[in-house]
Amino acid sequence: MPLRLSVDRASPVPLYFQLSQQLEAAIEQGTLTPGSLLGNEIELAGRLGLSRPTVRQAIQSLVDKGLLVRRRGVGTQVVHSRVRRPLELSSLYDDLEAAGRRPATRVLRNLVEPATAEVATALGVPEGSDVHLVERLRSAHGEPMAHLCNRLPAGLLPLETGQLESTGLYRLMRGAGITLHSARQSVGARAATGDEARLLGEEAGTPLLTMERTTFDDTGRAVEFGSHVYRASRYAFEFQLLVRP
Repeated sequence: MPLRLSVDRASPVPLYFQLSQQLEAAIEQGTLTPGSLLGNEIELAGRLGLSRPTVRQAIQSLVDKGLLVRRRGVGTQVVHSRVRRPLELSSLYDDLEAAGRRPATRVLRNLVEPATAEVATALGVPEGSDVHLVERLRSAHGEPMAHLCNRLPAGLLPLETGQLESTGLYRLMRGAGITLHSARQSVGARAATGDEARLLGEEAGTPLLTMERTTFDDTGRAVEFGSHVYRASRYAFEFQLLVRP
């Protein structure tokens, strides 16, 4: 289906922003699919009666958001849209799968280690006691999305590397009869370290989204403490805010 674009010259909204918003909506809605090529700036400018600098600014704003990429000898190409994750008790694996994003996991570490003070406080276990660490790199469509570190009470459930690479942690927990009930979570942002940048395919210092979560089962027991970082160019958290009655 041809992409329909238009601008309203009587609107106070800048022309470049009108164009970028329409292109972004087409990417998010799947009208412009990953790998699609945009027409060149001259073609778009002529089609919409805009100047080349205006079209260039619109395209650059989407390049900055990680929705478009300029490839030498190819042109401006659509990449995968940013994953928008609602703030609810769900796993990244399930969210990506539900969005049709073909999640894949590489387990970096799967071992038992002594609990630090922070981990012990989160899980309600003695400092220095055994906890199970699962460190993973989560990708979608072959592109790194998140670096995940989860710690669980030792012996909570069997955690085999093969299983962790083929499905989500929460799915394994539910399969082991653990009823996930609630979580305490904080979301933030910081610059990527060198190691994180290397894993996620970003430059050192690039902004990353962060999330820490302690998950509780239906008895009130802490069953998981997660410390995750996400590529801000590929990922966003969505909030629904309600007015108190």
